Amino acid sequence: MTPLPLPKVTIHTDGGAAPNPGAGAWAAVLQYGSNAWEISGAVPATTNNRMELQAAIQALRALNRPCAVTLYTDSDYVRQGITSWITGWKRNGWKTAAKEPVKNRDLWIELDGFAVRHQIEWKWLKGHAGHRWNERCDELATRAMDRLRREHSPAQLRAALEEFKGSGVG
Repeated sequence: MTPLPLPKVTIHTDGGAAPNPGAGAWAAVLQYGSNAWEISGAVPATTNNRMELQAAIQALRALNRPCAVTLYTDSDYVRQGITSWITGWKRNGWKTAAKEPVKNRDLWIELDGFAVRHQIEWKWLKGHAGHRWNERCDELATRAMDRLRREHSPAQLRAALEEFKGSGVG
């Protein structure tokens, strides 16, 4: 019996923090056939890399069954990390080649857990270069960041940043 082909989904992601580190946001556009679904979120204190990872994690989390995914990211850190570096990190007990702890290990583990459910082709594209869906993700992340800044005072954001910096995460 031949297995049914996997549903084909195209995902575009983006994330960032301003300043870096600082308040951050992520967004993704998931496309299946002629349908598009937009998701986004924000956190009071983070880094650009953590938000780029979070965009991919949340997009893959949103898929309720295994899919054939083409995932576009403007983060070479995400693409290289998940397609190349992660194998060595896992083999070396989550240490880099320089024997340093892998930054954002918690998110890499989470991303890897979602990634193994799907057949993913990871593609890099240049950010802020007029690509329709990358620009849309940037708009969604910017809106999420704006909402976050309206919901938190500057003092709350400063306190969150100090706590983040002291946590050793990222």
